[in-house]
Amino acid sequence: MGSFSIPVSGLAASQDQLQSVSNNLANIDTDGYKDQNLTFSDIFLQTGATNGAGNPLQTGYGVSVASSVSNFTEGSLNPTGTASNMALSGNGFFVTQGAGGQQDYTRAGDFTTNNAGQITTPNGELLLGYPAVNGVVNASGTLQPLQVGSANSPAVASTTMQITANLDASSAVGDTATSTLPVYDSLGTAHTLSVTYTMTAPGSWSYAVTVPSSDLTPPGTGATTAVGSGTLNFNSSGMLTSSQATGASATTPPSAGITLSIPPTGTTFADGAAPMSVNWALQTADNSTITQTATASGTSGTSTNGFASGTLASYTVQPDGTVEGVFTSGATAALGQVAVASFANAQGLANTGNNNYQPTSASGSAVIGEAGTGGRGTVVGGSVEESNVNIATEFAKLIVAQQAYSANAKSITTFNQISQATIAMLQ
Repeated sequence: MGSFSIPVSGLAASQDQLQSVSNNLANIDTDGYKDQNLTFSDIFLQTGATNGAGNPLQTGYGVSVASSVSNFTEGSLNPTGTASNMALSGNGFFVTQGAGGQQDYTRAGDFTTNNAGQITTPNGELLLGYPAVNGVVNASGTLQPLQVGSANSPAVASTTMQITANLDASSAVGDTATSTLPVYDSLGTAHTLSVTYTMTAPGSWSYAVTVPSSDLTPPGTGATTAVGSGTLNFNSSGMLTSSQATGASATTPPSAGITLSIPPTGTTFADGAAPMSVNWALQTADNSTITQTATASGTSGTSTNGFASGTLASYTVQPDGTVEGVFTSGATAALGQVAVASFANAQGLANTGNNNYQPTSASGSAVIGEAGTGGRGTVVGGSVEESNVNIATEFAKLIVAQQAYSANAKSITTFNQISQATIAMLQ
């Protein structure tokens, strides 16, 4: 009966190959899917007999499936423009958590968000990562579901400000120019600072910084209240060389800036915010932010590092996996960081369906860390990794498997005819 068992094993192996190819083709559009390929081994029947040279006589006994191998070659990255979508460029797996608390590992990054604002797989598993507190990621913390729902950014008091402006060198003594910009107190309230420059001599201007008196308690007697004043001095090239605050005993280089105490002594902010100390930066690298040239006075830019409180408007995922939120106030802050797992032997992972893998003794335990470290790939936000199935290769394997199946079926037919003929001879 060995004549029948050998081609039957071939039929079974060919059928397994056809199923594997069919499964690959069915998942050609499945994000993150990895091509599966079967390997085969032959079966030998050892009789113990030897030939004249003493070599063992072995008879082939068919074929069996040796293993199912996953091709973890990276698939093409497809930009989707969806903020929750992610792809891994390089080695590694996303870490997810099912309803029962079990961790799974996947390459599929077609994530979405649930009604709780958590990033999830289409099947509802939660994407895990490192939490962020006040915009600071704790990469040594316990993995948690990443939250990108409604979040608020706290107000940030201004500590620095910068004005980019030119003062007209051809101005007459007494001519003025003005710059305005907002600064934010500890409660996020904006206060408009006005800086008035007055030419006192060629190459020398006085400055006076004020805030609206209505912002203070008790309010000032005029519309504005001074919070700083002094002198700015320029060289023959129009570059700022020094500044001197009123009442100070010496001039200071531009690199030191000017410190403004807001509100002035004897008053408080009307909204109850804490007093502020704001450094007015007068130099960037080797360049003055305020110049004096023979062009019209004007302000070309202002900036401050403070923010009002705001709500989450959008978010993006950075290459290191940091989920960076952008708030309505203009502030940005980390909401968390995507965790990435790596394995000593990815081929040893068990495919559990739904694009998920589980570690085995062959794969080794998951080593979880930050993207871009320890041989892990980087995260590409707003994209997904497509299936790496090659349709041409699969059809070639399909033809080979089909021919092998037909050949083994023909062998069974031939053996059956021989058997029937042999039986007929004995009758």
